[in-house]
Amino acid sequence: MSTDSTNTVNQAAAKQDPQQLHDDLHEIWGNPKGLKALTIVNHTTLGLRFMVTGMVFFLIGGILAMLVRTQLAMPDQDFMSPDIYNQVTTMHGTVMMFLFAIPMLEGLAIYMIPKMIGARDLVCPRLTSLGYWCYLFGGIILTSSLILEMAPSSGWFMYTPLSSSEFSPDLGSDFWLLGITFVEISALSAGVEIVVSILRTRTQGMALHKMPLFAWYILAMALMIVVGFPPLILGSILLELERAVGMPFFEVAGGGDPILWQHLFWLFGHPEVYIIFLPAAGIISTLIPVFAGRPIVGYGWVVFAIIVTGFISFGLWVHHMFTVGIPQLAQAFFSAASMLVAVPTAIQVFVWLATLWLGKPKMKLPMLWVMGFLIIFVCGGLTGVMLALVPFNWQVHDTHFVVAHMHYVLVGGMFFPLIAGLYYWLPLFSGRMPSENLGRWGFWLTFLGFNGTFLIMHWTGLLGMPRRIYTYDTGMGWDIYNLLSSVSSFVMSAGIAMVLLDIALHFRFGKPAKQNPWNADTLEWANSMPPSAYNFVSLPKVETRHPLWDDPNLPYTMAEGKHSLAVASHGRREMWGTDPITGKVREIIHLPGNSWWPLFAALALAVVCISLLVRVYALAGIFVLIAGVFLLRWSWENGTHPKAAPEAAVTPGDPPLHSRTMDGPGVWAMAIFLIANGSFFLSYLFGWFYLWTVSPEWRMPDISPLSLSLLVAAGLAVSAGCGVMEKLIRGLRHKSDVGLGAGLYLVGGLGAVQVVFTGWALYGANLSPTETSHDAVMLFGLIYALFHGGLAVILTVLQGLRVGYGYVGAYAPFEPVVVAQLWRYNVVTFWVLVGALAVLPRVIGS
Repeated sequence: MSTDSTNTVNQAAAKQDPQQLHDDLHEIWGNPKGLKALTIVNHTTLGLRFMVTGMVFFLIGGILAMLVRTQLAMPDQDFMSPDIYNQVTTMHGTVMMFLFAIPMLEGLAIYMIPKMIGARDLVCPRLTSLGYWCYLFGGIILTSSLILEMAPSSGWFMYTPLSSSEFSPDLGSDFWLLGITFVEISALSAGVEIVVSILRTRTQGMALHKMPLFAWYILAMALMIVVGFPPLILGSILLELERAVGMPFFEVAGGGDPILWQHLFWLFGHPEVYIIFLPAAGIISTLIPVFAGRPIVGYGWVVFAIIVTGFISFGLWVHHMFTVGIPQLAQAFFSAASMLVAVPTAIQVFVWLATLWLGKPKMKLPMLWVMGFLIIFVCGGLTGVMLALVPFNWQVHDTHFVVAHMHYVLVGGMFFPLIAGLYYWLPLFSGRMPSENLGRWGFWLTFLGFNGTFLIMHWTGLLGMPRRIYTYDTGMGWDIYNLLSSVSSFVMSAGIAMVLLDIALHFRFGKPAKQNPWNADTLEWANSMPPSAYNFVSLPKVETRHPLWDDPNLPYTMAEGKHSLAVASHGRREMWGTDPITGKVREIIHLPGNSWWPLFAALALAVVCISLLVRVYALAGIFVLIAGVFLLRWSWENGTHPKAAPEAAVTPGDPPLHSRTMDGPGVWAMAIFLIANGSFFLSYLFGWFYLWTVSPEWRMPDISPLSLSLLVAAGLAVSAGCGVMEKLIRGLRHKSDVGLGAGLYLVGGLGAVQVVFTGWALYGANLSPTETSHDAVMLFGLIYALFHGGLAVILTVLQGLRVGYGYVGAYAPFEPVVVAQLWRYNVVTFWVLVGALAVLPRVIGS
């Protein structure tokens, strides 16, 4: 958009009554009350829901931790039975890692990111809503196992064979596997949403190198979630299939290998450490410049460190497995990589220290928690380098030393920055300032109690105290240390309780905050406090990293509607769609309004989860179909559908609506989803080749049971369908939709041919998936291909119907582009499957 046209729009906006404009925007964006509050898709409300729910789970996990410390306070305790103790320790780790840490940080990102980058909402708000409901229902299902006394007891990492049916015949492992998979859907949804929003909805002029550092950290976190979570989802599905129907993926006698579970778990588990750390470090990089009163030293170095940390974190997973018998060369490689990751972390620490040194720090309440983080995290990092050394790791691997290190890194590296961030942004949530006195008491009790608890646990670990034991004999030399740890843990609990009390009381008794109370530099403080549902009356042009320092009047001119998109007469929820690199405006993104469909879909998936738990598979199948219907109905209200875009007119000089282009946010969302899908698929291939080459009882038939001719025919059909789809897309790019509807039906028909031939090959293979892992893995791969082929057919046929309804055509071409990406993905993955499952075994034999 040209400068002249922007000025024209701004001049027109300036003539409007700001209060009337505010009222009009509230009419469009405002949240409904009563039962309809369940339909809210606004990021501010959903971010708060994520954080409040995460805090409830944090309290549950904290109570479980206190039970553990009570049991270990004295030798020969019988406060809990061994089985209950194992359930409590398993659920403590599970709740803190899966139901608190990741959702809490994602909730903060959902709340803050649009405000920081000058957007009115996240780009796929209904996806955020679905993510929240999946998180809530999955968490309820998982924690209900505690009430039913059927909680998992195999550890939060669920190592096989301890978590398999032989050693865990009850439903505890199933609660974990199904509940965590449900929660992972939420995490992936938020990850996709955040990536696309940061890349495509920054306000005008905010180039990538002008973006707030917090947004860089969150972008890295979200991309790591997209790539890192699918391996655990795959592992959970495989283990549940083994437990439910007997497919021997991890059973040695059937050709499986329990170590495969460890690989899949830590392919997720080690990146997760940095998924938790990076947003926390983003909070530190945001707060230190504000309280130091100067820009951060080395912005580019910090961005470099973020990117390097994200990449290296995926090459460290085996350092959790040094004691399982892996080759020495692999041990050396992963040991070196584990020490290498300290370099980008050190860069960030030195940048923070340099910024404090060169500035004039103000030791306000948030900075206390920042300083506590710096001390604790550096100590945790040093013990991490120690554990990266293989000989030392062998000595302490199964001791309390590892437990202490993990808490120093995760609690010190995540919880302290989180509280610092909450205190810092508290005025934005409530319009009131926190209490310095209560907050300081809370900090010192937490800081001293934390170090008293976990510093001492390093010593008990070095003295040989194993982890995962429910009691110990007197005279082992651990008595006094465990007692001190337990007492300190209650001191820490008192500190956390005081922090929560301070936060709760401040909403009623806190001193009203002035505009931008900390003299911060980023756009979130241009909001009203608390913020409106649409964040900003008008969207500014930002070409600096410190917009509020460079223009302190910006909050007032934005509220007066003196910038862009200060119009509400069309009835749309809209914001800028910008270039991912330069921040130049490309289109106006119009967002869907409040909807029941995410809640309905999540409820249906919850019924599927519960049905699988109680082994009522017919009911589970029915609700899978119901959930699919809800999701497809949701997708129908999209693009140019009247409920999605009331009208197509835009202000003269403004770019078109995204639904009238070929590069809308849906294209990007599909691309990010397919990256996650590709991670899942590559994890599957890793499992296939790992078992083939490592499992001692792997049995591959001399002649492949798959018909190569049928699979080749299926591959040719999907390739032809993709080719026709590409031709239709080229026509749309040239503004031609002649034969579009018929072409889409033809593509759907070719997809159906692929499904039929693949199903025929599967039927003719006569596999025995409950007898050998070879057949089980092969069956899983073919079902994967059938699912994706069927999905492509359904979505393509729906596009043909939308052409008939007038929702898709040369004037609105972007939806077929979204579906075309799925076809390209299916072509690549199908031929790779054919090569891996049918061709390679014929070429190199068993």
